[in-house]
Amino acid sequence: MAIIAPSLLAADFLHLGKACDMLNESEAAWFHLDVMDGSFVPNISFGLPIIEQIRKATTKICDVHLMIVQPEKYIEAFKKAGADILTVHYEACPNLLETLSQIKAQGMKAGVAINPDTDVQVLNDIITEIDVVCVMSVFPGFGGQKFIEHTYEKVAALKNSIQLKGAHTLIEIDGGVTEQNAHALILAGADVLVAGTTVFKAPDPLKSIAQLRSF
Repeated sequence: MAIIAPSLLAADFLHLGKACDMLNESEAAWFHLDVMDGSFVPNISFGLPIIEQIRKATTKICDVHLMIVQPEKYIEAFKKAGADILTVHYEACPNLLETLSQIKAQGMKAGVAINPDTDVQVLNDIITEIDVVCVMSVFPGFGGQKFIEHTYEKVAALKNSIQLKGAHTLIEIDGGVTEQNAHALILAGADVLVAGTTVFKAPDPLKSIAQLRSF
């Protein structure tokens, strides 16, 4: 079964506590928290104070996705805020291995996100150092975008690389995940599905999460 990581970016921010309560009752294992700076991506979301409050509201894994420039400046701060997994973008890290080492030194799992136009092969030589690869299946910055179809091929290629290297890296899909494409993503090799609109705009979010997890 897939790990489901609903993205709080799609929740009603006036009722964030209720959203956390719902996720705590659900079959979701992770809370996916998108941090955007308006520089690396053309949008601004939330930051450390919100994550600190979400951390208090759950014992589930807080999966923090940094869509920001110079993420290495904030590693310790996000650890203190409550991140269990800290994911940085390949495209934003000129010294990626060093950044991953800093994340692990703080006791967090280290993730690397790659944009839709970045080849998964760029991670081949360091895949054993990565706990989670977040494959962006839309261009980062805004929710509700259409899923990019060549993601399946990227996932399969990445899974092959992970297996060849004997790594234990999880593959996470972020963007446009629905009940219609979830099964194909799992078959391609995905381990974690991030779902925002699909969960929070559903008539029954708990049922939507259960459905996604069943594949």
